Amino acid sequence: MGSFKKIKALFLASLLSLSCLQAGTNILVGKNASEDGSSFCTYSADSYNLYGELIHYPAYEYSKYTTTDIYGWDTHKYQGKIKQVANTYAVLGNINEHQVCITESTFGGRSELIDTTGVLDYGNLIYITLQRAKTAKEAIEVMTDLVATYGYCSSGETFSIADPNEIWIMEMIGKGPDIKGAVWVAMKVPDDCICAHANHSRISSFPMNDRDNCRYSKDVISFAKEKGYFNGKNKDFSFSDAYDPMGFTARRFCDSRVWSVFRRINPDMEKYIDYILGKSDERMPLWVKPTKKITLHELKNLMRDRFENTPLSLDKDPGSEPFGAQYRFAPRYWQVDDVEYFHETPIAGPQNAFSFVAQMRNWLPDMVGGVLWFGVDDATFTVYIPIYCGTTAVPECFRAGNGSLLKFSWTSAYWVFNWVSNMAYAKYEYMEKDIKKVQLEIETKLEDNLEVIEVAAKSLYSKSPEFAARFLTEYSENQALIMMDQWKGLGEFLMIKYCDGNIKRERNQKFIDNGWGVPDKIIQPGYSPQYYKNIIDATGTRYKVPEEHK
Repeated sequence: MGSFKKIKALFLASLLSLSCLQAGTNILVGKNASEDGSSFCTYSADSYNLYGELIHYPAYEYSKYTTTDIYGWDTHKYQGKIKQVANTYAVLGNINEHQVCITESTFGGRSELIDTTGVLDYGNLIYITLQRAKTAKEAIEVMTDLVATYGYCSSGETFSIADPNEIWIMEMIGKGPDIKGAVWVAMKVPDDCICAHANHSRISSFPMNDRDNCRYSKDVISFAKEKGYFNGKNKDFSFSDAYDPMGFTARRFCDSRVWSVFRRINPDMEKYIDYILGKSDERMPLWVKPTKKITLHELKNLMRDRFENTPLSLDKDPGSEPFGAQYRFAPRYWQVDDVEYFHETPIAGPQNAFSFVAQMRNWLPDMVGGVLWFGVDDATFTVYIPIYCGTTAVPECFRAGNGSLLKFSWTSAYWVFNWVSNMAYAKYEYMEKDIKKVQLEIETKLEDNLEVIEVAAKSLYSKSPEFAARFLTEYSENQALIMMDQWKGLGEFLMIKYCDGNIKRERNQKFIDNGWGVPDKIIQPGYSPQYYKNIIDATGTRYKVPEEHK
């Protein structure tokens, strides 16, 4: 266990690699902003080079002088050693046994501030910290102490750091080649508010004499002045403006996702569409108080946001034809006649490798209170399965080594969900309804069963934490198995119903025949009126039926 290389190889698939980053969205919900008092932290790992897996680190005891080799999450290159602590905590994905959750989104920022000689990058920082911190505040201390001691070799990063009692957003960037450490600022999200970030620095000004709610490196302002990024009064300093200056990409591809979350929890945020479109420089607030407390189910659906009913909607232009597609395949930028254009970047879409909603509750034992609602592939069509932070094994369908990006597996959730969603991309407006129906049935049942399962787990915990852990592990494994069977059945149903562009009639997923085993009255929907018009606009009278043949 002295080498981090083995851990690196296992966990690589569960990380947002900077070199293949597409996007990543985090939503942070204070305990008084949720309906049941839970703290929440969501995350989408968006890259076509990531495989949807989930890793479990058991707790471990180390001898006094143990060191750990650090290898780059992106490069696999050996980066140095760090001292190991005596005891580490168990970690499930991005949540540990004490209900501490850490996620991220890369904002890049000023490229000249990357220190390639640093030992730790953002991935190392997250998963080492999860093994060492029991609270969000402690996680901030661990992360900042680590980079001060060993150096930080990533570009700019925004971290979500949460526990059952409080949530923090922290932004960090290095100091440049051969300069150890980083500049950073962390702010506590008010308990009754919701915050979000999506690949652009969001902390602007911050209070400098309120340690309960704000912490920062002592040189965060003086370093910016030294580098020429800021020359005003300290009270006017903005971390975002200094270290990640605003541009078109930040507005349209990053803050647009934050805006779409905010507008759905508070209608007053609709006005910031002018900022997203570049018509105003009035930036959005760092966090928003929702008009009503948010539920777990609503939070899952925020992770499925696609700019519906906004000027950025993807289903209102020819790009959605012929079947109302609410996604766009990569690349983001494209050209026609040497003119560059772009596609919008919603939270949900084909770029999602996996996503989750981490739920943390302070009134339950940690192993019961912390739940990772985990799903793979496009969040639009995924199912979030509850996996408790006290579990000791990952369900087979999410297990590392079960398939890969180059090896299909019928027991891998990543491949089964991709199979279904890729069918849906070809017949979006039709298949979406069928998929959403089954998705809702499964997730509603899981949420309805939660109280009963947790009463039983809490009772077992009072007798033996080991019994409770075994019970929760078996429950998550069983629900994942049931979900896989249902999703395979859904895929088979969709294949039959929509085969060859036709639609077979059915009632409650039972196909209707003519009494003799032949499909009754097959529907041939053809294409949308707009799609037919597009053909005529491009071909003129080529396909017009001659008058004499009418």
